[in-house]
Amino acid sequence: MREEYAVMPGAESFYLEGNDIGIVLSHGFIGTPQSVRDVAEALNERGFSVIAPRLKGHGTHQEDMERCTHEDWYESYSRAYRFLKKRNKRIFLMGQSMGGTLTLQFAAEHHDIEGIITINAALTLPSLEYLRHDPAPRFIEEGAPDIKKENVHEITYEEAPVQSIRELQKLMGLVPALLHRIHVPALCIKSAKDNVVPPENTSFIYQSISSRKKQIVTLPNSYHVATMDHDQHTIVSAVADFVLDQIRSKAVG
Repeated sequence: MREEYAVMPGAESFYLEGNDIGIVLSHGFIGTPQSVRDVAEALNERGFSVIAPRLKGHGTHQEDMERCTHEDWYESYSRAYRFLKKRNKRIFLMGQSMGGTLTLQFAAEHHDIEGIITINAALTLPSLEYLRHDPAPRFIEEGAPDIKKENVHEITYEEAPVQSIRELQKLMGLVPALLHRIHVPALCIKSAKDNVVPPENTSFIYQSISSRKKQIVTLPNSYHVATMDHDQHTIVSAVADFVLDQIRSKAVG
């Protein structure tokens, strides 16, 4: 029988009710909704409804995560989308790191959304390429989160399961071929310096999607976990402006 693990305090999924514009906001690999809470609350203060799902296996225990597949993470993301759909929200998709990767996959396969926002979306992780092949350890040390701002605590695991990293690599491997199927308006956000995911990932995404309306924003003073870093307010302003612009454009059209 599989052991059950409790969710870490503060790592739970959450929903903030607002207007009829809904945003799915996903955390990244090893992270939890806690890493996007400040941005979610700021967007909610601007009127938007925001749901931040806890992707399966995250925020509990690394052995719990080890049993999960990238399909499980996609299903967690899908449930958040369905939650907003049932409430008749106009839906935007948003995600950081692997959350951005899931955003791209979902947008390529669903066309009833208003737009997408990615933040340092992951398509390659050069430092972990060596783990594709055996022999490899069961777990590797996770290290400190890639955040430039000092004294920021992110809820995460101290160790990352290699099996989970391989699932992430599978996900990153399948998404590039789907990018041309994305036609909705897109806001692609990247950090000028990212010690985890090369900023060129976002440039590739921007160039590869088929969206006629798309823009790219570079954050000058943040690292990978940008939603917890110095440029947090820039993210909130850029996202709010982007979302409202799409809504106004549809109203005029």
